[in-house]
Amino acid sequence: MIGVFKKFFGTKYERDIKKYDPIVLRINEYYQEYKSLSNDELRNKTLEFKSRIKEHLKDIDEDIDTLKEKTNVEENIHVKEEIYNEIDELQKVRDKEIENILLEIQPEAFAVIKETSRRFSENDFLEVTTTQHDREISAKKSNVAVDGDTTTWSNTWLAAGGQIKWNMVHYDVQLIGGMVLHDGKIAEMATGEGKTLVATLPIYLNALAGQGVHLVTVNDYLARRDSEWVGPIYEFLFLTVDCIDKYKPHSEARRNAYNCDITYGTNNEFGFDYLRDNMVISLNEMVQNYTTPLSMRWILSL
Repeated sequence: MIGVFKKFFGTKYERDIKKYDPIVLRINEYYQEYKSLSNDELRNKTLEFKSRIKEHLKDIDEDIDTLKEKTNVEENIHVKEEIYNEIDELQKVRDKEIENILLEIQPEAFAVIKETSRRFSENDFLEVTTTQHDREISAKKSNVAVDGDTTTWSNTWLAAGGQIKWNMVHYDVQLIGGMVLHDGKIAEMATGEGKTLVATLPIYLNALAGQGVHLVTVNDYLARRDSEWVGPIYEFLFLTVDCIDKYKPHSEARRNAYNCDITYGTNNEFGFDYLRDNMVISLNEMVQNYTTPLSMRWILSL
């Protein structure tokens, strides 16, 4: 009987592939199209995506801001509580709208990451027009060199204490893995099958929403290594990246790491930072970013 059902309806794997295959085709269409873009045009796609997300959320953000202003002048505690409940409900709607716009952008965003990976793998250096972001990155990273109006990004950088040369480009199966992760499902991959590369896809996509992405690993070596290994790909695309395990608890450096677009760390440190923040005497000692609640951030565990 089971064999009959599989014959007519296919296996779970076959159904999943059937679902994701059309999106893979769209990603690769954009990927071919983006090959003709200049380096500046490619990285500016990030700014375009962010602008589209902001425009999509414009009306609901205005409604939330209006309600927040009301709480500042409302003195009746019961009325104020009702307003906060309205804000909570609108926030749920906003979260759903973020999901919708990210799904719309997904094929383009994945193609941007794939094309960026290809350019770094095929070129020793990528030249772009200097921005303030480039100047800030060059002050901390040796693979980025600013020379007036031109900035050069090298495809060789320091990761886990050694020099690595970027040489990875996403296969179709890794594009599918990225979509599976974005859908909130579990993707099982063997060692060496490219989990770190797969993760770049949904991490970049969700970072565009500006609410922060947390990449959780089981040990500090992996957290530091992965943040340094793939960090320059995100940084080239105007995102900020850091790892909390590099810094002491309650430190300003750790607080800055939490304020990045993409934050790497171990499960222990993320958890203990939450506990420590609830035991501090001064608000200045808190490190996690509470302007964006944890429930609103996208979290991926590898």
